[in-house]
Amino acid sequence: MALAFRSRFSTLSRACLFLLAAASPASSLQSVTSDARPADEAGLTPRALLGKRIFEDKRLSEPAGLSCASCHDPAKAFQGNNGSPIAALARGSRPDSLGARKTPTLAYVSFSPRFHFMKKKDEETGESELVPVGGQFWDGRADDLVAQVEGPLVNPREMNNPSKAAVVDKIKAGPYADLVRRIYGETIFESESAFEKLARAVAAYESTERFHPFASKFDDFLRGRDRLTAEEARGFALFKDKKKGNCLACHVGEERSRRPQDWLFTDFSYDALGAPRNFAIPDNKDPAHVDLGLCGREGLAKAAPAGFDLDSLCGQFKAPTLRNIAVTGPYLHNGVFASLREVVAFYATRDTDPARWYPKKDAATAKYDDLPEKFHDNVNVKEVPYDRKPGETPRLDDGEIDAIVAFLQTLTDRPAPADKAEK
Repeated sequence: MALAFRSRFSTLSRACLFLLAAASPASSLQSVTSDARPADEAGLTPRALLGKRIFEDKRLSEPAGLSCASCHDPAKAFQGNNGSPIAALARGSRPDSLGARKTPTLAYVSFSPRFHFMKKKDEETGESELVPVGGQFWDGRADDLVAQVEGPLVNPREMNNPSKAAVVDKIKAGPYADLVRRIYGETIFESESAFEKLARAVAAYESTERFHPFASKFDDFLRGRDRLTAEEARGFALFKDKKKGNCLACHVGEERSRRPQDWLFTDFSYDALGAPRNFAIPDNKDPAHVDLGLCGREGLAKAAPAGFDLDSLCGQFKAPTLRNIAVTGPYLHNGVFASLREVVAFYATRDTDPARWYPKKDAATAKYDDLPEKFHDNVNVKEVPYDRKPGETPRLDDGEIDAIVAFLQTLTDRPAPADKAEK
C-alpha cells in the first residue's frame, strides 16, 4: 500500500481522535472527585472514567463474573483469553463457552477508521482497485469502537446478555449509576439511546492514552532516547526491505518520520494468508466448518460498492497492529501459532516449504487447509515474501527471521513509571 495513502490515513485517524476529544463533557464535569478512586483513574475525563467502570464490571455478564477486561487484560496489552484451556480462544461467562476466534488486542484500536472501501494504487502497475479498510474485529463487522462494544456483551459465547436493555438495567442497578446520571442526565436510563451513550463512554476510555501510550523501546528510538542493538537494527532493515520481509506492505510506518504516531504498524486493511487450520478449536472438529473471515461479515453486501465480487474477500482477515506483538500471542485470527518466531517463519516459508505447515491429504500437502478450495485463489501469493514456489529459496533465512523477531520485540510498550512503583 502506497506510503502516500498511509500518510493521509494517519492524518485522518488523528483528526478523528481530535473530534472525539472535542466532544468531551462540559467543564463542570471535567473532574470527578472521590476518596475511593483508584490511582489508575487519575486524569480520566468523566466519560472515560465511566467507560473504565463499565469495561471492568464483572456484573455485566450472564452469569456474572466476566468483564471486558477479563479478555482484554491491561497487563497483556489489552488481550487475553480469560484462563481458557485452549490458548487460541477466550473463555466466556459460561464454563462451557469459548469464543470463535483469537481475542484481538484493544491497544491502538482507536486509530482504526470506520469500515469502508477505498482505492488502493499498485506501486508497480499504477493501477487502482477498491479494497476494504478499517472497522473493528478480525472481520471488521463493527464499523467503529462504539459498535464494537455491543458485540461481546450480547454474544452467547462471550458475555451472554439477552439484550442491550439487560445491560442497561444492570448498570442502572449498579454502584456507578449516579456517575452515569451526572454525565448524561437524570433520565438517561429511560432513554432509547441509553446503551449507545454507555457504549460511547467505553469507546472514550478505549481512546485514552493508556490504550496507546507509544511507550516502547522503538518509540524511544524514534525520539532519539534509545538505540537499537545491532540485531534489532538488522531486523528493522529486513522488516522494511521490499525484497526481504516487506512487512511495511501491511504493517505500515512512515519511513521519514520520527513521530511514534506515524508508526501504527498496520494499514487496517485485509489480507488472505492461508493460515493453517487450528485443530485445537472445537468448532474445527466438524470438517464442514470454515471461517471465511471478511466475506462472512454481516452487512458486507450493503457496505460494498455495487457489483463488487464479495467472494474475492473470502479468507481475508484484518491486519493487526504489530505493536505489543511479542506479548499478544497466540497468532493469526485462529491462534494457530504459539510463538512469534513461528509466525514469521510461516510468512517466509509458507510457499517454499508448504509441507512444514500443512497436513497431508491423499499423499499430497493440503495447502490452505482452512479455506475451501474454490477460494484458494484469494490467498496472497504476489507480494514478497509470498512470491515463492516449493523448492525455491525463501526470501528470509533463519538468521534473518531471528533478526526480525528481535526487532518486533522492541515494539512492546513499557510500563508507566507509576506502575513500576506499585510493583
